[in-house]
Amino acid sequence: MTIISRLKKCLYFVVAGYFRFFADFSFKKWKPRVMAITGSAGKTTMLGLVEVELGVKAHYSHNANSVYGIAFDILGLRGITGSKWRWLYLFFAAPLRAINYQRREKYYVVEIDGERPHETEYIAKWLKPEVTLWVSLGRSHAVFFEGAVASGEFEDVDEAITHEFAMLPRYTKKLVLIDDDNWRMREATKDIGAKVVGLSKSKVTGYEVYPNRAVFEIGKKEFSFKHPMPRDISMQLVMLVELMRYLELPVNYDLADFVMPPGRSNYLEGKRGVKMIDSSYNAHIISMTTVLDMVKSLRAPHKWLVVGDIIDQGKLEKDEHEKLAELILEAKPEKVVMVGRRTAEYTLPLIKGEIDVVSFRKPQQALKYLEKNLTGKETVIFKGSQYLEWIVEKLLADPADVSLLPRQDIAHKKRRASWGLE
Repeated sequence: MTIISRLKKCLYFVVAGYFRFFADFSFKKWKPRVMAITGSAGKTTMLGLVEVELGVKAHYSHNANSVYGIAFDILGLRGITGSKWRWLYLFFAAPLRAINYQRREKYYVVEIDGERPHETEYIAKWLKPEVTLWVSLGRSHAVFFEGAVASGEFEDVDEAITHEFAMLPRYTKKLVLIDDDNWRMREATKDIGAKVVGLSKSKVTGYEVYPNRAVFEIGKKEFSFKHPMPRDISMQLVMLVELMRYLELPVNYDLADFVMPPGRSNYLEGKRGVKMIDSSYNAHIISMTTVLDMVKSLRAPHKWLVVGDIIDQGKLEKDEHEKLAELILEAKPEKVVMVGRRTAEYTLPLIKGEIDVVSFRKPQQALKYLEKNLTGKETVIFKGSQYLEWIVEKLLADPADVSLLPRQDIAHKKRRASWGLE
């Protein structure tokens, strides 16, 4: 770690405290009913589902799940998306906004990440949500918790990550919704003050998925989507029904207007009639499992899988990519195109000879292969890191659909350019 990196780490919560201090003025004037969403994966999808139900009654923390992002969001400020000089503007703008800005919506639906150790507790103590929806738990960003394990604070990264997410339920006032099938969630919430309701995906009794739509059945009611939603969002749907029951509001089962966040199972038309499902937003074993389970159920011929590395896993890197090999074999795609060093080193040897697979170190090489070999009859599912959204962009039938892809801000465009991805 460089000196600059160490300095940033040390000052992270000091600077965050400055913005939180002023945001709290607006927050206390606003006094919303806070609905917090957390978990290792599926948070943004959950937020989007709640938005369809509550509409203009609530404000939603889109693209803001850290203490900085949430503080800026409450103040009605846009965070850092380009020039670092914007920090200077934000330092002076925050006090002024605290005086003259106040949101008016009844509810604040806020997504809270657990990537950085101690940040969830920092946010939870501040917002003290009325309701928390803990949608999932797994080894996302495991590398950031290795220090806590090495110091002896926790036995392993699973315990450390669970502790981090559990801080939000501990500071929740009234209701916490969890996955009752996850024993770590049950243990972490058994002695908290809020009411804990354990829910199960088994409440979803029917599921059908196609390249451009999906249907879920719960209690003889059907949730319908215009995107190929994975079966794993069953937990979000069950939580959605429970949340609306708590709020004493009706449930809207027609989710045709639900807008998928970029890179989360979005259906897109490709060149020559190729059907594409873009799930390139993130890359950890939880979301890999979710998408590959969907591939198994997907009602489509000629299913191709483009998969990139799983990142931020530290010492667990080899283990997670070996698990990925098992998931790919279970999904049984017609063709697998791998992109990245880690999949080549750890995953490829376990599936080569068992399934039709090719492997490339760079996205440019994978794109050339796809452009040459796709006929138009395929459904191609993209999942993983290595800037797979760049490959999707190059295969779009309508270039304007680039707006539907993840990481389209200036900073990410610059990083892609540094990889030679223009």
